[in-house]
Amino acid sequence: MLTVENLMVFFENALALNDFSMEVREGQLVGVIGSNSAGKTTLMNALSGLIIDMRIKEQRRGGQRITLYGKVLFEDRDITTMPPSRRVKLGIVLCRERHPVFPESDVLENLKMAGYLQKSGKVRETIRYVFDLFPALVRLKSRKAGFLSGGEQQMLAIGMALVAQPRLLLLDEPLLGLSPMMQELVMGAVQDLRGTSRITVLLSEQFARPVLPLIDYGYVIENGILTLMGSGRELMDNPEVKAAYFGV
Repeated sequence: MLTVENLMVFFENALALNDFSMEVREGQLVGVIGSNSAGKTTLMNALSGLIIDMRIKEQRRGGQRITLYGKVLFEDRDITTMPPSRRVKLGIVLCRERHPVFPESDVLENLKMAGYLQKSGKVRETIRYVFDLFPALVRLKSRKAGFLSGGEQQMLAIGMALVAQPRLLLLDEPLLGLSPMMQELVMGAVQDLRGTSRITVLLSEQFARPVLPLIDYGYVIENGILTLMGSGRELMDNPEVKAAYFGV
């Protein structure tokens, strides 16, 4: 479904991603594991197309130069330079880190706004699914998003991404800043997505412990370089992963 070939991203002379390659098959739950500043968000921005918008904005204001090499293929179609709006129409939807919601609008309004490209009937159907997936949002649907807790905002952000009808859902650090209990809830919902809605999911995360037991396949990235890959079980049993992410 998604193939990344020798992707390299430079910010001026700083190398953020170095010859990174990966594959995501349809129906899989795939994880990209790495510490802070490993290059995970840069990868997600490159896959979603946000890096293209960032490059254009930097060029207009004479800021830092952003350079991309390599290829990103979606269903054998080269989308490396495709803008994010067109990728969304193909079904590639990014849920960014740090709960990107509209704080002055309530939960239900946020969900409706996320479906602006979809038919109203499909939006209503998906919103019902989101409330089934995250029952805690039901009692909060009239509350301003800015007054939600971090975990509640993360549930809402994922819900908004789902309303956009993704075929490939990109989750950038969905567990960042959440309590262990909320992390478990979010990961349970992510796993449920694949079973009930058949959405392919690629997530990046620095917290390996709740992620590795659930993923079909994983990639470990450090300083922009792919260092390890394998099934979730293989990575959990790897001594280097145990030492770096589990402290054993």
